[in-house]
Amino acid sequence: MTTLQARQVAPALDEPTRLALYRQMVQMRGMEKRAYDLFLQNLVKGTSHLSLGQEAVAAGFGVAMRDDDYTFATYRGHAHTLARGVPITGILAELMGRANGLMAGKGGSMHLTSVEHGMMGSYAIIGAHLPIATGAAWSAQYRGTEQVAVCFFGDGTTNIGAFHEALNLAAVWKLPVVFVCENNLYMEYTPIGSVTAVPNPAADRASAYGLEPVVVDGNDPEAVHEAALAALTRARSGEGPSLIEAKTYRHGGHSRADPAKYRPAAEVEEWLKRDPLPVYRQRLLELGVAEAALEDIETESARLVDEATEAAKAGVQPGEDLVLKDVWADGGASWRN
Repeated sequence: MTTLQARQVAPALDEPTRLALYRQMVQMRGMEKRAYDLFLQNLVKGTSHLSLGQEAVAAGFGVAMRDDDYTFATYRGHAHTLARGVPITGILAELMGRANGLMAGKGGSMHLTSVEHGMMGSYAIIGAHLPIATGAAWSAQYRGTEQVAVCFFGDGTTNIGAFHEALNLAAVWKLPVVFVCENNLYMEYTPIGSVTAVPNPAADRASAYGLEPVVVDGNDPEAVHEAALAALTRARSGEGPSLIEAKTYRHGGHSRADPAKYRPAAEVEEWLKRDPLPVYRQRLLELGVAEAALEDIETESARLVDEATEAAKAGVQPGEDLVLKDVWADGGASWRN
């Protein structure tokens, strides 16, 4: 098995790339914390699934991907949406059900989509998006565009039939798709290890489809970025799909309604010590990055989140005219009467 936790020798990243990784993670953390605050203020419609602690996966791929690549995410997709360049205002406004949200307030937290940015949707049904990502990859292959579909999913998805069907077809047709398992050790409230026969639920099954098993430290943005570049290059060169298992950990519960009391306190404490933001910040300082540069990123990110929050709050509530919009191909149901 290839493990990128023991990093392979690779060219060191330049400072602009490292700062880009840090900037994305800081903005993701700030946005997710604000989403939590808005939820507590009863401004977020429905529940929300935050990716606090998992930012390194979204950032590592976000910096590596081309603008015309495709992203498919789960309901825990806020960070992946931001990673593709979607403005924070549109994300927070969508969470609050406002008309200035990404889908005019009709999708909410679990359905963030921005085709303009290559964010092809967040999916609430476990595993539903893997075949769709495979289809998008087939389209790119057919059109010869060298675009790559990157599909993120949780560890629980590896026990869903769609996971195996998508990987098999992608491997048979050598499709340009990268499957990324964000293994945060829990499939909702159940430890993935208690219901899966292999230690690495994604990587240990890769060989069944002729793929190399890859495990990466999902709390290390540079390790994720390195794995992302390798997989994206492989896909663009016609060598087919990749399956990457990123080991990470969510700081909170499955959703905002989940206090996560089922997780051992010692386990949580140990993973919090590996929080990707402070750990990476310290590494950057040790590499000689000026602290002032990091502080500038932190200040600017806080400003962006604050401004986006106010702009999102200022959005109006959707009108009744939006109820049937996008339901029918012509935009309305009048033709049915």
